[in-house]
Amino acid sequence: MESLNRIFETPESRAPQGAAAHVFPAADGVKLRAVSVPPAAGTATRGTVVIMNGRAEFFERYYETMRDLARRGFHVVGFDWRGQGGSTRQLKDRNRGHILSFRQYDSDLRAIMELLVLPSCPPPYIALAHSTGGHILLRNLVNKNWFQRAVITSPLLDFNYGRWPPWLAFLLSATALAAGLGGSVIPGYRKAPSLFSPFDGNPLTSERRRWDRDARLLKEHPELGSGGPTYSWINAALRSIKQLGSGAYRTGLTCPVLMVLAGRERIVDNRATQEFLRRTPGIASVTINTALHEILMENDAVRAEFFAAFDSFTKQD
Repeated sequence: MESLNRIFETPESRAPQGAAAHVFPAADGVKLRAVSVPPAAGTATRGTVVIMNGRAEFFERYYETMRDLARRGFHVVGFDWRGQGGSTRQLKDRNRGHILSFRQYDSDLRAIMELLVLPSCPPPYIALAHSTGGHILLRNLVNKNWFQRAVITSPLLDFNYGRWPPWLAFLLSATALAAGLGGSVIPGYRKAPSLFSPFDGNPLTSERRRWDRDARLLKEHPELGSGGPTYSWINAALRSIKQLGSGAYRTGLTCPVLMVLAGRERIVDNRATQEFLRRTPGIASVTINTALHEILMENDAVRAEFFAAFDSFTKQD
């Protein structure tokens, strides 16, 4: 059952003041759940920040960040990509993270911008994207001039394959697709959400309090959760990663970009990010040495370092 037009809370995870839920259709009719938050009372409006979450996330995880941004005078918009959170799922088994092509994610972002942000939110517009959300944003910064600036945490420019050769992931996913197994979860991933796993040793955050906060929210509202990616999702991601390596990006993007990398990264490949930075003009970068992958769910010191970089990058001229 979809969780459209609802905002979920627990005692530890309250929605920001004035938060309102929305539902918008993508071009193919898929329904997308979104939230908008006004600037904090008494602050001068500085524009709108559009938060683009990562794979398998849901916008409730960003309540704290939304409040941080609202206190800075920003209107905030968050939403769930198709196949996760409260948006329309792609498979009957809602725990499987599934997509056919990242062009479908492009359609999601276009719908949110054209139906919510541009018509009803104050400019200028700033993107704040995490991991897969950052990847999707980069796909659109070649030809869309929606944003004045963009900040990306732990961008997905390639996966951290560990000891496995990168070509093997593409071979396995392509073979699975050819065998009709595109909707199956790839080996090594749980069907259950990662927040249902033990905290100790997790690759996402060193901050137990925020982990427990989000885990409780998901346990009380399991309909928001999704598990491991399918072969089809991985294959689509690998094809999109190859596209991001094309010459189209070597002439630059439509707005300045700040990439914030996690020094203790174990999910994405920071070397691929550094290579993208080297060949793409108009991008600055900061590395937070003590951070794991989910920088905005990390400890207070990491988040303070992030917001120092964010504030400097987004300050008005």
